[in-house]
Amino acid sequence: MTDLAALTLGEASARLKEGTLRALDYAEALLDRVAATDGEIGAWAHLDAEAVRSEAGRVDARGGDRRGPLHGIPVGLKDIINTRSLPTRMGSTAFEGFDPPTDAACVQQLVAAGAYAFGKTVTTGVAFMHRGKTKNPGSGRHTPGGSSQGSAAAVAAGHVPAALGTQTNGSVIRPAAYCGIVGFKPSLGAIPFDGVNLFSETLDTLGTFTRSVADAALLAIPLMTKGERAPVPAFSSSAPRLAYLSDFPWTTLECDADDTLDAAATRLRTAGATIVPVALPDALHEAARVHRVIMLFEAARNLRAVQERARPQLSNTLNKALDEGRGLGDDDYRRALAGRAAMIAAATEWIGHYDAVIAPSAPAAAPQGLDATGDPSCCTLASLLGAPAISLPIGLDVARLPLGMQLFAAPGNDAKLLAVAAWCEARVPFKGLV
Repeated sequence: MTDLAALTLGEASARLKEGTLRALDYAEALLDRVAATDGEIGAWAHLDAEAVRSEAGRVDARGGDRRGPLHGIPVGLKDIINTRSLPTRMGSTAFEGFDPPTDAACVQQLVAAGAYAFGKTVTTGVAFMHRGKTKNPGSGRHTPGGSSQGSAAAVAAGHVPAALGTQTNGSVIRPAAYCGIVGFKPSLGAIPFDGVNLFSETLDTLGTFTRSVADAALLAIPLMTKGERAPVPAFSSSAPRLAYLSDFPWTTLECDADDTLDAAATRLRTAGATIVPVALPDALHEAARVHRVIMLFEAARNLRAVQERARPQLSNTLNKALDEGRGLGDDDYRRALAGRAAMIAAATEWIGHYDAVIAPSAPAAAPQGLDATGDPSCCTLASLLGAPAISLPIGLDVARLPLGMQLFAAPGNDAKLLAVAAWCEARVPFKGLV
């Protein structure tokens, strides 16, 4: 008998649309999986089993002519995404009693495509770097990353086939790598951010968690096309030309991550890809500093009212960051924005010589302990540029924890990046937890 919780998004979607699987039966299997495993993982901030059953029954009542591209698919939503019928608490007691009157735009588009909200996944407090309650499904002694930790863990554990998260620095790519799944951060603004708690308008991006690249495309495309029945693009079989950026000047990789990434690049080269080792251009060396100025200046401005009314309810980590942001001047901010614009121009010209850039997803596998969410520094460049990025699981470290490979492309080249990632995934296969 097929374990329904182990179905990929694509597999479940096909069966739901053709009518060989009922949405309610699928939901029951996933609820059973959650009941059996989430006590140890803690991926969910709010999950109402009866509400899930009601949503699944509503989906089953739809006629065949009203079945969208995500018909019957349950999706986990990071708990900074507004939902009218589910609590939205931002991972913080500062938002107790917050009841948004409407769903976020991305939720509306999910529903238009035939999907429904399975529940709200755990986020670190106000989507910053303080710990949340979620544990890594591969090892309860390790963090799943952050800030989209519940979304990554829920997909890795088989609770749902897909989930949404957000990234300001490394909050999609890093937890996906730590949990051994695929994390896709589209270009800035590709998925509308309306109705999602705003940290930094220049950097905040919605992203997806799935168990394959094809699933990432299946989920992301309706969100990037306003729920329309846009077809998933055919992935090219031609070998790509890839820049291999083995490290970043503002961080240091651990040996396992470095060796595993190098082995993956070698396998891709053997399979026919052109792999060109590169160093980060000098024009991009200040990316981490520029990113931090923009992020903290905007966060301090956007969260000023929250901090003023509820400072004791925010983490020390977040308060310290917001205080730093409030200490930045308008001139600092303007110079950082100008620097970002120059870097986007330089990076677009540089990346234009390749189909995508290979880079580490994180400096190491998930660190032990739950007091921190890990180092996002390998994700900073793509986040600053507003570039599409994706993390593929490629192996395990000596402690048997997942390691990821990041690919990113120039802003706007989302479809091309997905095609390249699918080509790479087929040649560097990795079996996840489910």
